[in-house]
Amino acid sequence: MFRLSLIAGAMLPALAQAAPADRSRGIWRNPSNSVHIRAHPCGQTMCGTVIWASDKAKADARRGGTEELIGAQLFSGFVQERNGVWRGKVFVPDIGKTFSGTITVVNARTIKGAGCLIGRIGCKSQIWTRIDEPAG
Repeated sequence: MFRLSLIAGAMLPALAQAAPADRSRGIWRNPSNSVHIRAHPCGQTMCGTVIWASDKAKADARRGGTEELIGAQLFSGFVQERNGVWRGKVFVPDIGKTFSGTITVVNARTIKGAGCLIGRIGCKSQIWTRIDEPAG
C-alpha cells in the first residue's frame, strides 16, 4: 500500500504537467487592433467582453445598433468542447447580429475565432492575438 502511494505521489507532478493549461482566457486584440476583449469565466461558460475599442469601431457598432461597444459581450455562452476548442455565440456589433461560433487556441499568443450562419454556411474567421501575458 505504501509503495502504491509513493508511486502515485511521484506520478502526480508528471500528470499535472501533461495536462495543458487553458490558454483561452486573457486579453485579446482583433487583427486590425480596433477591439480588445477580455475572455473570462461567466458562470459555467466563457465570455469575451470588450474592454477597449477604437473610435472607428465604436462608430461602426453604433451604425449597427450597438450604442455602447465598451462592455458589450462579443463572445457569450462558450463551453469547452475539447482541449483548446470552445463553442458558443458570437455577437457582431457592426450588424447587430449573433451567430454560432468557435474559438480555437492556436498557441499561447494566438486564437482563431470563427462564426457561421445557420448550418455552418457563410463562415468567417479571424486570428486574435494575446496582448497580455498568460496567467500563471
